[in-house]
Parts: sequence; structure tokens; C-alpha cells
Amino acid sequence: MDNNVPSVNQSDRQVPINLRQSGPTPVEMLIDTRVRKSPYWELTMQEGCWRASIYNRMYHPRGYVSREDGGMMAEYQSLVNDVTLWNVAVERQIQVKGPDAEAFVNYVITRDATKIPVMRARYVILCNEAGGILNDPILLRVAIDEFWFSLSDTDLMLWLQGVNVGKGFDVTIAEIDVSPVQVQGPKSVDVIADLVGEEGRTLPSYGLMEAQVGGHDVIISQTGFTGEKGYEIYLKDSTKYAEDMWNAVLAAGIPYNLKVVAPSHHRRIAAGILSWGQDMDFETYPFQVNLAYQVPRKKEADYIGKAKLEAVREQIAAGTAPFRTQLVGLLVGGKPITDYAPDFWLVSATSGGDPVGYVTSPWYSPELEANIAMAHVPVEGSALGTEYWVQLPEPFADTPGEPVRAEVVEMPFRASVNPNQRERLKMNGLDAAV
Repeated sequence: MDNNVPSVNQSDRQVPINLRQSGPTPVEMLIDTRVRKSPYWELTMQEGCWRASIYNRMYHPRGYVSREDGGMMAEYQSLVNDVTLWNVAVERQIQVKGPDAEAFVNYVITRDATKIPVMRARYVILCNEAGGILNDPILLRVAIDEFWFSLSDTDLMLWLQGVNVGKGFDVTIAEIDVSPVQVQGPKSVDVIADLVGEEGRTLPSYGLMEAQVGGHDVIISQTGFTGEKGYEIYLKDSTKYAEDMWNAVLAAGIPYNLKVVAPSHHRRIAAGILSWGQDMDFETYPFQVNLAYQVPRKKEADYIGKAKLEAVREQIAAGTAPFRTQLVGLLVGGKPITDYAPDFWLVSATSGGDPVGYVTSPWYSPELEANIAMAHVPVEGSALGTEYWVQLPEPFADTPGEPVRAEVVEMPFRASVNPNQRERLKMNGLDAAV
């Protein structure tokens, strides 16, 4: 094997994760018309956005406060103490509408769509026939015959349309001109209430409401990519009305010290929230990444991947899991990790041993005064308290070239304002959602 290719056993994957350690490559992102700009793109530039990535073929703002002024950790303080506004228009909305909408959605998600009330949302997953996770969107039921998939980072519309070529459900499937923003943080409830009235203050977790913001129609949900109190505002006809809605939120946020920031991966890691493409992908089973609860035991209807997922569950129960790694939480030594990791940092079982796993999502937690991370480690070494060693690069290593100690701990790392479904099921001694 090439010395640049780590020795982590990935023989259960068709396409291994690239674990070469190339570091922060000095390269300028090309801005051109091949990748879309969201309706909020120019507005985020006005707020000081200085870096971006690509998500669902759209530019995705990933930083506003300069490194010299505190960078992502300064943005984090606004999130956990006040209120923040995020441009997340990259979460494209795929509408499924028609007489067979419920039946179609029930066929493509693992959970039971028939139990989702109108004007409620759910966190769901869609799997392929092999049981791999295709996407983990928020699913909004906005009418009896209409659902919106609010996507993570994959071309799910093409999959949904392809499925229906063969199945022939009486539905239309299309991207719609709806672009969300997130309003997140402890004072988000005050901003939303000032925008739409007291009904916004009492909106339940995963609840939906129709309203107007900036004089235009929106759907508001109490959801978000953090463990903090938070909402998403889905603006209809967003290409026309982006400025009106955006500026209305900014104005409502002035009394509460609202700041425009990038999505807070440090807080979502602390809450145990997964990021598709980092923590999981097409070749990942739900059982590998703490999503076993998304595979129901009592759903009678067929769905894509059902036979495979039920077989995998039986294999796990028999002690013969068909995968090599399990996603775990790690407390990690070293200096504070205060920015995004450019590589999947390598994990070894001993301080001088060969790599056996890799870190997917690391950050520093000010509340825990420690680095926290999600990591894929061998299934047989995933028990709480297991010791590992992580090869951190400069400037995060205590001593350059020497690994730091890590320990498997419980996820989430800290409590959420609204515990997710996995947390609630665990509290009740259950392992599957409906």
C-alpha cells in the first residue's frame, strides 16, 4: 500500500473514504454561473461573508467574523447567548404533491408518513435498496396532499423522480422557489414573536405555521441545525422577495443583538446532530450512525431498503454486523479546535499504532472546556470509555507529530433545548420511531 494511504480497514465499502492528510490547501473558490447563487447571496456578502463551500450545487456561506476577530468561536457566542440569522437556502425544497403524495412519501422514507399530521415536520431518512443513507432531510407536511423535503447535501430530487418513473404514483415531484433561513439562539423566540405574533412563541418543536414576514408568505417551523431554541423561515417566491424578508428579520433582531453567522457545526456536534457527507454517506447504514431509531419495527407498509435494513438489524442482534465502523462521540485532547477540519483526522488504538478509524466532525466546546468529535472507530472498539489516540495537525496538537489521547463518551455531549427523537426514545427505553 502507498505510504500516503492510511491503513484503516474499509473493505466493507465500494468507494473508501479518502483519508490522505493534505491539510488546508491554499486555493481560491471560483465564483461562476456553473454553481447557483441563492436569493440571499448578495445579502450575505453585505454582512461580511468571507468564505463559502458548495452544497446542493449552490454557494453556501461558511464564515462571517474574520479569524483575527475570533472567527467561528465569536459567531458561536452570538448563537448561544443571543440570536443569529443563517442563510441556508442551500436546503433546497423538493415538493411532492398530488393524490398519492402520502403513499409515495411513505414508500421512500423509512418512518411512517401516515402518522405525520398536516402542519407538522419530522426529521427523516431515505435509504437505497442496499440500506445506505441517501439523505436526511426535514420533511414538512404542509397539506393533506403536499410534502416538502428540506434537503441535506444530495440530489434527492433526481432519485425521487427516478423512483416514480417505475412506480407511477399520482404525484408531481419538483424543486420549488422556496428558500429557508434559520433564526437560532435563545432569543430567537422573541424575534419570531415580534415578526409573526405570540403564536410563534408557542409553536411546538417540529410544528409549522403559515405567516407573513416582510409582507410575504412564509412557512415557519420550530427546527434547526443546533441544540438551541430555533426556527426556520421558508420564504415562498424567494427569488422575488428575498430582500424584503431578510431585512424584516434583521430589523426585528436589532433589540436582541442579532448577528448574521454561518451554520454552527460546533453546536450541532455537541447536540449529536449529523452532517451528511461528513458523518455518513450513501454507503452508511443507519445503525452505524445512531439512526437505528429511524428504522421502525412496526411499519407494515413496504419502503425502499426495508428488507435490507431489517436483515441488517437481525445480523447486529446476532453479533455479526455487516459493517466495520461505528460512529461514536470522542472527548479529544490537544489545543482547542476552533475551525473546520480539512481532513478526516486519523484515529489509532494506541499512541504508536496504525490508524483504525477517523474523525468526521471535531470542534472545541467552551462549555465542556474540551475538544469534542464524532469519529468512526471499529465496531468492537465502540464501547464507552474506550481509549483512542488522534493524530491532530498543527496548530491543534500538543506536540507536533504526536497523537493526543481521546476517549469514547456519550452523545449528545450536552443537552438540547428540544431533545431530538433519538434522545426522547432513549429516555423511554425504546429504539425505534414510528
